[in-house]
Amino acid sequence: MPNELSIGGITVSSNVIATVVTIAAEKVDGVAYVNGHNVATSLVSLFTQTPTVAVDTIACDVEDGKLVVSVPVAVFFGYTFTELADQIRAAVAEAIQTQVGVEVGAVDVRIDELIFPKE
Repeated sequence: MPNELSIGGITVSSNVIATVVTIAAEKVDGVAYVNGHNVATSLVSLFTQTPTVAVDTIACDVEDGKLVVSVPVAVFFGYTFTELADQIRAAVAEAIQTQVGVEVGAVDVRIDELIFPKE
């Protein structure tokens, strides 16, 4: 993933995009975490000023002047994958459009882990 993306007349660090994507995706009910950003990294964020993000796992690029993002997630058992992916896409696209101010071409959701409740 390149360190910087030029889009919409601005240059944005891929770390910034990854932060926006991670925060948006993890607010969706049913998402356990964005891969690489689990409970341990969340605890680090809690006690520091800088949020930790799954920058190495979130891919982003510019295609035809639009931002294209791929986000790997771990989800909780009991949620329909297609509905969850739609909600993640919507949340991530809205967050990027609101925070970064650029058009989103696609948000590809990759479900990498399924988390089962302890019994």
